[in-house]
Amino acid sequence: MKIKNLENLIEQYKALSQEVVDYTKYTYYAATHHSTALEGSTLSEGQVINLLEYGKTVTDKPFEDHLMVFDHDKAIRFVMEEARKKRAITIDFIKQIATKVVNSTGSIVNTISGTYDISKGEFRLSSVSAGTRTFPDFRKVPSLIQMLCDKVNEKLKSVATIEEKCELAFELHFDFISIHPFGDGNGRTARLLMNYIQAYFDLPLSIVFKKDRIRYINALESARKRDDLSPFLKFMYSQYTKLLKMEIKELQAKQ
Repeated sequence: MKIKNLENLIEQYKALSQEVVDYTKYTYYAATHHSTALEGSTLSEGQVINLLEYGKTVTDKPFEDHLMVFDHDKAIRFVMEEARKKRAITIDFIKQIATKVVNSTGSIVNTISGTYDISKGEFRLSSVSAGTRTFPDFRKVPSLIQMLCDKVNEKLKSVATIEEKCELAFELHFDFISIHPFGDGNGRTARLLMNYIQAYFDLPLSIVFKKDRIRYINALESARKRDDLSPFLKFMYSQYTKLLKMEIKELQAKQ
């Protein structure tokens, strides 16, 4: 896609969204809906809004899905507040995000290497895989995450263009989820870290649409197999553009 087109969409979105009271919270609701739906939540977007806005539960939906939504809402609000402070990316910060993401649904895991508590944002002490993909040995996780933090913090000082800022957000998303440091909540945490970078630079938040889950997984896998981020960047740019166009259309309808 042409980056100039994206820049125009971002500017148009910003101008329109500023004219709608409390519009920001609905972007949080959308991000929460899609991110939790990607991980198995069965609540619709309307049900997520009713739950977070009015505390209205859905009797025929699993209670755990409600907890997942509540946790993500708290996590994204925390991430946005820290972005306003321009907080550096550190292991402790990442663990704080992960803790909020799985606060109500995480569990204690016993392994031959020791016990870790997912709900407390502790790094995994066991192997983890998804389909045919095996993620790095758990003993490498702390050093891999530290290297990732160092790389991102260095880039935060130097990126200048919209393209560079977007690609830093998408790259962090990809690199984090490829390490898979936690026993659960890796996808949600990766997407929140992406949103953190976007909020840090005052960009609209992007999401991965739940209906594009298979394309998302394929883009991640293609980038890993080719050792080339291009397939994932292409996918994320398309998701970002799609979201901005939808939001602009909705905002224009409110005028």
